Amino acid sequence: MTLPIGAEVVLGRRTRVLSRGAALLGGTPTRLVRLTPLARPMLEGRRIRVQSPASAVLADRLLELGLAEPDVTTLESPVGADVTYVVPIRDRPQQLERLLTSIGPGAEVLVVDDASRKPVAVAEVARSHGARVVALTANVGPAGARNAGLAVVTTPFVVFVDSDIVLEPETVPTLLRHFADPQVALAAPRIAGLGDRLTWLGRFEDTRSSLDLGPHPAAVRPRSPLAWVTTACVVARRAALRDGFDGTLRIGEDVDLGWRLVDAGWRVRYEPAAVAHHEHRERPLDWFLRKAAYGSGAQGLAERHPDYIAPAVLAPWSAAFLLLVVTQRRWSWTLAAAIALIAGVRIGRRLRPVDHPYIAGMRLAGAGAVSALGQGMALLLRHWWPAALAVCLVSRRARRAVLVSALADVALEYRRDPAHLDPVRFGIARRLDDLAYGAGVWWGAIRGRSIAALRPAIVRTTGR
Repeated sequence: MTLPIGAEVVLGRRTRVLSRGAALLGGTPTRLVRLTPLARPMLEGRRIRVQSPASAVLADRLLELGLAEPDVTTLESPVGADVTYVVPIRDRPQQLERLLTSIGPGAEVLVVDDASRKPVAVAEVARSHGARVVALTANVGPAGARNAGLAVVTTPFVVFVDSDIVLEPETVPTLLRHFADPQVALAAPRIAGLGDRLTWLGRFEDTRSSLDLGPHPAAVRPRSPLAWVTTACVVARRAALRDGFDGTLRIGEDVDLGWRLVDAGWRVRYEPAAVAHHEHRERPLDWFLRKAAYGSGAQGLAERHPDYIAPAVLAPWSAAFLLLVVTQRRWSWTLAAAIALIAGVRIGRRLRPVDHPYIAGMRLAGAGAVSALGQGMALLLRHWWPAALAVCLVSRRARRAVLVSALADVALEYRRDPAHLDPVRFGIARRLDDLAYGAGVWWGAIRGRSIAALRPAIVRTTGR
């Protein structure tokens, strides 16, 4: 089964058209795809419109390889796309009132009360909006509460939405359009802040939330630029969920679900044209502890998905390049440049016979070098900071690497979006975010007696 007639897909922003449309370069992992003479006319600019079985197969193939994204405006919701909203909650009746108001009247809503301390207040709000209540006698966490709601759902689609979310009128209808693709199991919106924050941490979080995955649509898959989505708000195909979430996970259950769906052959989509608003934490201690909790979830994911959890994914040559740069010797910088140059030549050789293969190879090698530096900075500042701090106590070069990484990270991120903050407070918030998350990762690793969540992955790619 493929996309319906009239649907369109658009080449991804990282996909390059080579040899006047004879080949495409991009995807995750990066590969070269040569188009047949029959397929080339189907590519109009950077779009493919599904008009025949052949164009449907081509569009589907490009989606599968991560070379293209569906244009959601050309899709239509499946016939009979009825939904049930499942809202897991423990107390917080005010937030529930706000959420149910944004959902509006007439919707099928299940409020799963996860053993609230004051269940009467939750039940009163739910019933005032016509929602059904599923009351749990023991607190099972978000995953277990969602599963309890899922067990009651009979509609073909289910919307999981947390009580601290506010929906826009088009959030769910826009996400439902993605299910015109019969391979899509789950679609997630962009998570934005509610705005009007009173604290500087709140303003930072509104534009730098861990839940906000940016302005570009993408396929969600492990070891890709977009490896996960939060289930604070998602639309899912009920038939694809089977047993639902892993109820033993209190943190990371959303990542686990997405990876299991991808492993089962389903597609997971991130669609920023649909927006949901989240009440971010802004009290310093609460905010810090939540970030640490996110990091602690890496250990549970490492136990279930050891091949996917690596904090950095590098090719052998880019790992060597990064190590030489960190060494900070004149000879090491020269050797690092030589390795990048050789990598570009080797990649170019594998891209023949497209036009200008070595230019394309050098661009890919340059992008790989930049990616390696970015991942190296993230390791020093976020995942490995306890170890980096220890080394900094005895090494001047380590101190210099950490300082340069911290300043470069703030400069690059502040330029992209200053979050309505001055550079100093922005930089402090960035580093506190990294410290909290990294502390959580290390705490989880110590408890689990495993370094799997801290170990980078060195992978070879075929380029084809």
